[in-house]
Amino acid sequence: MLPTLREPSDRDAVRFGDRALTFAELAGAARVVAARVAGARRVAVWATASLETCVAVVGALVAGVAVVPVNPKVGARELAHIVGDSEPELVLVAPGVELPGPLAELERVEVDPAAQEPGPLPGPPDPEQPAFIVYTSGTTGPPKGVLMPGRAIASNLDALAEAWGWTADDVLVHALPLFHVHGLVVGVLGPIRRGGGVRHLGRFDPHAIGAELAGPATMMFGVPTMYHRLAAECEADPGLAAQVARARLLVSGSAALPASDHARITRATGQAVVERYGMTETLMNTSVRADGDRRPGTVGLPLPGVELRLVDDAGDPVEGFDGETVGEVQVRGENLFLGYLNRPDATAEALRGGWFHTGDMAVREPDGYVRIVGRRATDLIKSGGYKIGAGEIENALLEHPGVAEVAVTGEPDDDLGERIVAWVVCAEGARPGVEELGEHVAALLSPHKRPRVVRYLDSLPRNEMGKVTKRALGV
Repeated sequence: MLPTLREPSDRDAVRFGDRALTFAELAGAARVVAARVAGARRVAVWATASLETCVAVVGALVAGVAVVPVNPKVGARELAHIVGDSEPELVLVAPGVELPGPLAELERVEVDPAAQEPGPLPGPPDPEQPAFIVYTSGTTGPPKGVLMPGRAIASNLDALAEAWGWTADDVLVHALPLFHVHGLVVGVLGPIRRGGGVRHLGRFDPHAIGAELAGPATMMFGVPTMYHRLAAECEADPGLAAQVARARLLVSGSAALPASDHARITRATGQAVVERYGMTETLMNTSVRADGDRRPGTVGLPLPGVELRLVDDAGDPVEGFDGETVGEVQVRGENLFLGYLNRPDATAEALRGGWFHTGDMAVREPDGYVRIVGRRATDLIKSGGYKIGAGEIENALLEHPGVAEVAVTGEPDDDLGERIVAWVVCAEGARPGVEELGEHVAALLSPHKRPRVVRYLDSLPRNEMGKVTKRALGV
């Protein structure tokens, strides 16, 4: 999975501020951890944004031990579920960190990035064994542990490298959390596998991003909230815009990037952001290619080795690409997970006939580009006989100058079945009404997609990946 550590160079592999490890130093520190955890089946990693987390994860992976990354902000009930469900034998943590609840009861391994062990790394682990157990967000119940094998990680990172032209000449900068596949698997293991390295900011700061892109960094990963802030700062600061303009690739994921923010970044920097689409269970499924049409509102084409289809309510494949017909996204390929830990029922429901049923709803454009319109559970609205994706209405509403943020949901309606509800955070000094917003959407999309109700909020509830948590809106 990480061949660059078997004959490591003296280039920076991972850097957090003024703390860094070269590939050779990362290999030496990983050997220390690997020797300590050898023989364990699973280990928990207290996944702070730190060198210690990177060393802990890499050391466990080269030892062939499954890693359970734990969000440092996890609540007590969720933490108890994760530890009870995954049963890690050890917890890997930075020295001196106080651990909560059930983690404090595990045997503790303190990770010191300065500790070095010479010699070869252990032989490559079985690629079909779990490398990670990553817990989902638990939107419909307790989080499920996703068993992610090394095979899926290696094949997916190589597919992304092909789509993005990602090589050892690239240095990545980001500030994503390290307990999720976006920041940890793609954002840390990806650069290490390629050989160019990663610079992690610890916390997102547009000017720190700019400074890195003006230096060695060539790529940035972020979520829409980060790009929204970056757009605003670039508009206000031409110097920052010039720094961001130097990037080879800006990549957005974890949620849809509004077309308005696409346009703002392009106007300010000349850069067009690349979007991709993935899930914990599948890693990345599609992406706009680095040399492709960076079209706002789409997530590109299936990656090499990934098969993707849309199916209707009867389970039949949607034939043809018309840009209008909504279907559930199903995928299969080397990128798929093995199943859910201790949940054969959920595994059987999600994996059928070799296809993973994502629960995401999408359309495909005539050229095959995929456009995600929402989740089946919360974002597919059935109103007046139409199937309507909340995502396309949200993008349309964000083009209204009086709308700063928006989430769209459905609620029961005696006449329509469901009516469309817009939860709006207004731009400063504005308060557009339901009629005005309805006419705006009807002009851009079609009349049956206009919101019938508008509710005003000071802010939208979001999780740490920047996704709006619609269940917090009472849906």
